Amino acid sequence: MTDHDRRTVIKSAGLGVGAGLLSGIAPAAAAAEGEIWSAEYWAMKGGVKLNLWRKRVSAPAPGDAKPAVFLVHGSSNSARSSYDLTVPGKGEYSLMNVLARDGYDVWTMDHDGYGRSGSSGNNSDIASGVEDLKAAMPVVAKETGQAKVHFYGTSSGGIRAAAFAQAQPGSVARLILCAFTYKGNGAAEIDRRKKKIEELRASPRRKRDANMIRSIFTRDGHPELYDPAMVEALVTDEMPFGNDVPSGTYIDMATNLPIVDPKKILSPVLMLRGEFDGNSTNEDLLDFYRQLPNGDRQFVILPQTAHSSGYSKNRHLLYYAMHNFLAEPPLTAA
Repeated sequence: MTDHDRRTVIKSAGLGVGAGLLSGIAPAAAAAEGEIWSAEYWAMKGGVKLNLWRKRVSAPAPGDAKPAVFLVHGSSNSARSSYDLTVPGKGEYSLMNVLARDGYDVWTMDHDGYGRSGSSGNNSDIASGVEDLKAAMPVVAKETGQAKVHFYGTSSGGIRAAAFAQAQPGSVARLILCAFTYKGNGAAEIDRRKKKIEELRASPRRKRDANMIRSIFTRDGHPELYDPAMVEALVTDEMPFGNDVPSGTYIDMATNLPIVDPKKILSPVLMLRGEFDGNSTNEDLLDFYRQLPNGDRQFVILPQTAHSSGYSKNRHLLYYAMHNFLAEPPLTAA
C-alpha cells in the first residue's frame, strides 16, 4: 500500500457509509430523555462469579427494548472506572451514560480477576477474556431479549472483543475496536512490555499501583491531553481493588500477537486510533483493516488524543465517531 493509498483509506474510512446493519435492531434515532437506570448482575464462568453492570434510560419494560452495547475493558482498570467514571466538575466521563442517553442498553463486566469479579487464579489472558464474554452473553440475552449486540473494546479490551467476535460471530452486531493492537510492530509500548516479559511471566498478577495508573497518561508523551482531576478520580476508584491486576493480557501483547485473524471478523467494524497512541502504528492497524471481509468498515484517527481516548480531554471525538457508526442506517437493497 502506497502512502497515497494510506491517506485515502484514512480519509474515506472516516467519512464513508458502509453496508447495512447486521443485527436487525434499529439504531437509536435520537437522544433519550429521562433518568438513567442502573442494575448489577452476575454471570458464572465455572466457579468464578463475574460482575456485570448495566445502564439505560428508564427501567426495562415490555415493548421498550433498546439496542444493546457491551463495553469490554482493558488490561489495567476494571469496568466501571473504565466506562462509568465520575469526575466532579469536569464534565461527562461515563461512556455508559453517553450511550444510554443516545438510546442504548449499555453493559460492561469486570473480567476474571478484576474489580468486583471473582478470580480463577489464572492470569486472565485474552483466551480467558473470551470465555468471560461467552459466560456473560446468556445474561445479556435473557435481560434484553437480544441474541446479538454491539461490542466496543479499548486496548486489550479491543483484542478481547475481536477474539470473541472471531469465536462467536453470531453474537456480534457491530464491532468497535479502539486503541487496538494487531501485531504490535513498531509500537513503543509493546516494545517496553517485551523487555519485561520474564517479570510478567513470573506471576499471574502484575503490580498496578497508583503510580502505574498515573503512568498510563504520561507514557505516550502527551500528558497535557488528560485532566489531572480525571487521573486522580480514576486512582481513587481503582485502589480499593488492590495494587495488582492479572498479567495475561500484557504477556499476550508482548509475545503472542497476532491473536485475531481479521479475515474471520464478519461483522461491520469501526477502528479508532488516537493520533499519539503508543500501542500501535497506522501501518499495523491498516494491515488489519484492509483484510476485514465486511465492506461496512471504517478507520478513524482521533486527533489530539493518545492511547486512552475515553479518558482524554477530547473524548467527545470518540463519542461522535461511535454515535455515527452505531446509528448508521441500513443500505437500500440492491
